[in-house]
Amino acid sequence: MPDRAFTLLPSGLLTVDELKKAVGGRRVTTVLLGVPDLSGRLRGKRINARVFVQQAVGARGSGPVVAADPDMTPLNSTGLPWDTGLGELLVQPDLDTIRHLPHDPGTALVHGDLLHSDGTPVDAAPRQMLRDQIGRLRRLGFEVKAGLHSTMVLYHGTPQQLRAERYQFLRPVFSDADDHSLSHPQDLTACLDDLEQTLQDAAAPVESVSTYSTPGQIGFTFPHGEAMSVCDAHTVYRHAALAIAACRRMTPSFMAAPETGVVNGLHLRLSLWQNGHNAFAAPPDTPDPGRSLPDPLRNAVAGLICCLPHLAPLYAWGDNAYRRYLPYSFAPTNFSWGFDNRTCAVRIAGEGPGRHLEVRTAGADASPYLAATASLAAICHGLTEQPALPPSSEHDAYPDTRPRPVPRDLAEAVAAFEASTLARRALGKHVVEHYVQAARQEADHVRWQVPDIERMRGFDRA
Repeated sequence: MPDRAFTLLPSGLLTVDELKKAVGGRRVTTVLLGVPDLSGRLRGKRINARVFVQQAVGARGSGPVVAADPDMTPLNSTGLPWDTGLGELLVQPDLDTIRHLPHDPGTALVHGDLLHSDGTPVDAAPRQMLRDQIGRLRRLGFEVKAGLHSTMVLYHGTPQQLRAERYQFLRPVFSDADDHSLSHPQDLTACLDDLEQTLQDAAAPVESVSTYSTPGQIGFTFPHGEAMSVCDAHTVYRHAALAIAACRRMTPSFMAAPETGVVNGLHLRLSLWQNGHNAFAAPPDTPDPGRSLPDPLRNAVAGLICCLPHLAPLYAWGDNAYRRYLPYSFAPTNFSWGFDNRTCAVRIAGEGPGRHLEVRTAGADASPYLAATASLAAICHGLTEQPALPPSSEHDAYPDTRPRPVPRDLAEAVAAFEASTLARRALGKHVVEHYVQAARQEADHVRWQVPDIERMRGFDRA
């Protein structure tokens, strides 16, 4: 790892004045202006730090940042079409997100927002979509707090090596059932130490880190906080994890299902607050407070169960995401809810001021902004329309046939999303059309590929 002298900069978020001082002292020479793409990765430009602070401007960025598939093939999307030449968009830096990156000495990161040439926000950009839903809830009198729990599988070998091997013969960094172990291989411990310290100094701290029984799988819990800031922190985590692991000749995978039977999740933990109090918490002296349902909580859960089936392309954007929905995988197979029930899609957890909803539908490859957008839009619907709340799942939700099942694949999810008046009302017609086009392009790309399993079952048997 690089010399940690760079952490002599103030830890946490930097003010503009602190950044200017660091640039003047040549402790920061480059600013990464990053925009989250549709799968939660940061994309953008490296900007000379002196130019950045002198002009206090953003940059011009290409539309494919939010209008391209993972191979960066541009979408012919409404508002960003080929026939206009895929013109550049403006990237406006969010100066409340300046942070240094200890694993990349001399570099600071700033999150940016995409604007059209007339200065209006790009409504399909993930940060803007989340901002819109936070605003809707604020107008209803609620502030949103969020936390995240995300898993990855860590493998031996650099990204270049694994790609050259076409991701065959994968070797997780530990192979024994290591569920919540405190004894890890030395190279894993060193990698986790570096990553945890980097995230702490970069104002993206994790609350806890755990290994699981799946070989190589590691879970990271991010503390409750302001929803946009928590999602920003998650993009820092993914960006830093790739770089730090590569320095130790390892590669993390955030795929929802990196191998058959192996699943990675992104669990979103949400609470609504009014006048400094958690609106989901049971009132004082409530009998059995762990099972109480104050009106905001009841309506929020009802909204999630009603709406999440319509919004799946936001939290499960590729066909691989639907291979995660396996029985007894800790991923849901239906849109159920329950009290402290991890077999459900929506889990009520915590107590008192810590009471929250855990939405377990997103895979680790999802954009946290889009996953949060889907959940908050659903909660808004619940608060305003107050749909009926179906019965809770009291035991094992996997065999429960009452709740609606999750979509079998991306095509089924897109059909429901495109036909949904609820989705158009919550997100806007153009946004729905944009994500329908993105999902269809992803589905078309996979559709024409011949997977290994088909060759294994039919190559010499046909």
